[in-house]
Amino acid sequence: MTNRIRHRAAILLFSLLSIAAVAGGVWRYGYGQALEQLHRRGEADLALAADRLTAQLQRYQELAVLMAEHPTLLALAEGHGDSAAARALLLEAADKTSALDLIYADPSGRVLASARSDDLSIGSVGQTPHFERALHGALGTHHAVDARHDTRAFYFAAPTFGTDRKVQGALVVVVDVVVVEENWRGDGPAVVFSDPAGEVFISNRSELLFWSRVKGDVGLKPPQGSAPPFLAYRHGAYEIWQLDWGPYLPTRGLHIVQDLPVIDMLGEAIVDAAPARRLAALQAGFVAAVALAFGLMLWLATERRRVLASANAELEARVAARTQALSQTNAALRREVAEREEAEAALKKAQDDLVQAGKLSALGQMSAGISHELNQPLMAIQTFAENGERFLERGNEDKAGENLGRIGQMATRMARIIKNLRAFARNESEPMGRVDLIAVIDQAVELSGSRLRQEGVTLDWDGGPAAHALGGEVRLGQVFVNLINNAADAMADSPTRHIEIVVESAPRLAVHVMDSGPGIAEPDRIFDPFYTTKEVGSAEGMGLGLSISYGLVQSFGGNIRGANRPDGGAVFTVELDRWAEESAA
Repeated sequence: MTNRIRHRAAILLFSLLSIAAVAGGVWRYGYGQALEQLHRRGEADLALAADRLTAQLQRYQELAVLMAEHPTLLALAEGHGDSAAARALLLEAADKTSALDLIYADPSGRVLASARSDDLSIGSVGQTPHFERALHGALGTHHAVDARHDTRAFYFAAPTFGTDRKVQGALVVVVDVVVVEENWRGDGPAVVFSDPAGEVFISNRSELLFWSRVKGDVGLKPPQGSAPPFLAYRHGAYEIWQLDWGPYLPTRGLHIVQDLPVIDMLGEAIVDAAPARRLAALQAGFVAAVALAFGLMLWLATERRRVLASANAELEARVAARTQALSQTNAALRREVAEREEAEAALKKAQDDLVQAGKLSALGQMSAGISHELNQPLMAIQTFAENGERFLERGNEDKAGENLGRIGQMATRMARIIKNLRAFARNESEPMGRVDLIAVIDQAVELSGSRLRQEGVTLDWDGGPAAHALGGEVRLGQVFVNLINNAADAMADSPTRHIEIVVESAPRLAVHVMDSGPGIAEPDRIFDPFYTTKEVGSAEGMGLGLSISYGLVQSFGGNIRGANRPDGGAVFTVELDRWAEESAA
């Protein structure tokens, strides 16, 4: 037992180490792929920032070149110009271009005109790198902190040549770097532009300004050396900086470098590597989860096979012991199933007999009226026949033919009554189908009409538009005959005897049979078998009519309910499903 546990523990440990190794490899590969995508995007962001910076600075560089040859400035350099006009010219150019200042000086560096100051004693611009280069006939560029304006500034100095092609002076355009940074501060990844000395002069993150790269160190540090800990390492072909320099800089960043010879600076971007690490972690986690799930399933399958193998022998022994008992039980179950099927068949037959008995009971109640309905046309036929015979003896053939026509009408009426009786009395064995609800109610009203007239009951039924329900025509007719007879029975002692039948078509087909009787004493029990309000021993019925109607409507998938009307009397509502094709239409 102990050896088996040790063996399982060794396999589990080896599996976990294998999964960890695979997940680590996936993480390293996925991290490298994600860093490649970040590097391409970071290069694009850095190139965009560099292009934006150089484009903005080139405007001022071109301003210096174009303005340096202006006749007003050349005249001022030759000693016969107007300093006020020159200052106005420079001020207008500064206002239109948002330049910090435009200064025009002679070769000695003495200021002859300035856009932002009318005091020419502001000092000399000589001995500055950009001005010295302009004196040599080239475009001078320099950057530094402007002491007069206490801001970072870019300087562009362009020479002014006289007629002898010698330098007569130089125009210096001073650019406020803050104005240049305004449009892209905080955008994208952290971007810095440092000079050849390694000092950050321009950045879209103000906390990185004036930090410098210390010789022998990697990364950026303040001049005072109070920078937080900084670590640089490589992942494949990419350099990663791990730093903690504030909330607006990434903890781990991909370092990207681009040389900018146009402005003599080095562009650097620090792209947050957290998304790459998250993506790699997700990939590694997914692979580890899949491998772990596969290993777990494999382990479960192995354990199951072992358990099944050990249980198989025991099961085979039990199967042999219980086969005989199961055979006996199976025989008993078959006998029980046969008995249940016989009982269900007997129950079905009893239910059908009960339904048929309900029909015959209803026919018994209506027998006197139906006999009257048949006897009346028979007597009329006898009378018309005798009259026709006499008219023929007299030779009055027209009158005889008229009597024969009336005999035919009476025969048709009797045939319709007998047809309704035969349809009502027969056993319906057809499955449910499309039933014309209006025609069924018409038939029920016609069958009950003679009894209602004998008992002085008025019936309000106007028919309506065609409505087709799902059900059985004969069984549904029995439901409405039962409801009409039940209403007539309930109104036996009522001074007013009136029945009203209404059909509603929404949302389901609903037929309301309303009477003016005393109402329902116990609505909750009205559909219980053998529940009746008639006296014990009464020949009117045994309380099965409504119970039979309830079962028939339920067999159609419908619903029947009884309630008392607010103004007196009872109302029975039969709800039925529409015929499927009519519902779809």
